[in-house]
Amino acid sequence: QVQLVESGGGLVQIGGSLRLSCTASGDVISMNTMAWYRQAPGKQRELVAAITRAGRTDVVRSVRDRTTISRDNSKNTVYLQMVDLKPEDTGVYYCKVDTVSLVDYWGPGTQVTVSS
Repeated sequence: QVQLVESGGGLVQIGGSLRLSCTASGDVISMNTMAWYRQAPGKQRELVAAITRAGRTDVVRSVRDRTTISRDNSKNTVYLQMVDLKPEDTGVYYCKVDTVSLVDYWGPGTQVTVSS
């Protein structure tokens, strides 16, 4: 099993930036892609960005110009950096890992609130 813990959320001003971290423990050797999802109030959870073990990234078009995903395999940690935050970026941000055994693991989530 893989355990995930996200950190870095909180209240951010419009136009500000954030850096989220997600650290994995447990069966980390089985990890493949790590990804960030978010869920806004009343909406479905959606993918924000993903990164493979080799470092190949994919960021959804709606935030691509202001979002960076990165990964430190030595620390079993994935990061999400976003700039120029907007109120629509508000939501719970979740880290997800998929593994070579085709099992997905989710973190508990971290709240991000963008407000003036």
